Amino acid sequence: MISAEIFKNIYKKDPDGIAFCPYRVCPLGAHVDHQYGKVTGFALDKGIHIAYGAKQNGVIELSSVQFDKRAQWHVNSVPETREYDWADYLRGATVMLGKRYNLRVGLSGVVEGGLPIGGLSSSAAVIIVFLSALCKVNGIKLSEREMIETALEAENKYVGVACGKLDQSCEVLCKKNHLLYLDTKDDSYRLIPESPKMKPYKIAIFFSGLERNLAGSAFNMRVDECKSAAYALKAFSGMEYGKYEDTRLRDVPIGVFEQYKDKLPENWRKRAEHFYSECERVDRGAVAWSNGDIEEFGKIIFESGRSSIYSYETGSSELKTLYEIMTRTDGIYGGRFSGAGFKGCCMALIDPAFEESILKEVSEKYLKEFPALKDKYTASICVSSDGVSL
Repeated sequence: MISAEIFKNIYKKDPDGIAFCPYRVCPLGAHVDHQYGKVTGFALDKGIHIAYGAKQNGVIELSSVQFDKRAQWHVNSVPETREYDWADYLRGATVMLGKRYNLRVGLSGVVEGGLPIGGLSSSAAVIIVFLSALCKVNGIKLSEREMIETALEAENKYVGVACGKLDQSCEVLCKKNHLLYLDTKDDSYRLIPESPKMKPYKIAIFFSGLERNLAGSAFNMRVDECKSAAYALKAFSGMEYGKYEDTRLRDVPIGVFEQYKDKLPENWRKRAEHFYSECERVDRGAVAWSNGDIEEFGKIIFESGRSSIYSYETGSSELKTLYEIMTRTDGIYGGRFSGAGFKGCCMALIDPAFEESILKEVSEKYLKEFPALKDKYTASICVSSDGVSL
């Protein structure tokens, strides 16, 4: 493992420990968690490692295999505002954990990602793996719920990304060979096992070659459009409403949307259409998965991808091209953008018998359209895994 070797070279000793957090993919439930919708997810067998050692003076000193800049701060003296580098997520994690527990011990660490960042919840994964290490050296044992909430607060309140809890929940709650079905309104969830009748499948990750920054993208604008639609629908229908920031589309029955949708600005209506249809797809997908019908499950994922493009209106030209290629490639059950969809990657459930031809065909067709990305585009094959070990 590269991170352990780098740690040993820098500090002239072996790390005290190595923590791991998997990446995640969300086959169904795209862009709805911030509106308290229903989502699904898998944790992957690839993710982020941190090799670390305790520092009794309370200093945190971090290096990354992927980024050049080293970062340093004290557990009780974190910069109040973000510094706009890769370590902002970990500064935020330190702040939010420090609000819950008294931190005394810092750490030296080397962070290593197993796949290119963008679309696999790398931000949530790096927060969680760092929190795991920081808790270990401070003798803190977080519950699953505490880990999810602390990691979410780091992104929402420190970094400024208005994301929901899908990423953190998948990376903590998922189990190998199970589909996580989560209701983000009340945090209830089920782990639905693979049916014995299910055909073989693997998870393909096609990285477009483009990285994305959620806080600097249109992500937060889409969240505001959803909340604006919900607020307006409540007003049109005479529903009781309170603060704008506390408003979610999940609060508004679909019947209210159908009755008043034509009064909404077009963009708000389209975002709401995606929300209601995506929640319906999650429920249909859970049934298909339970029945072992991977073909039907895949078709619903393709439907989700179309809604993300035409109703939620996300997707760079690169990701849209990848999506269209996937819909025309034999052996792909279904696929869509992974993550926010502005840059990053696409995920697909594939028939392993077609693995070689899928990798070849998608690569050739994509790079024919975007030859400048030849040295950055990658494709990886993954399987499901357990979430982080707390």
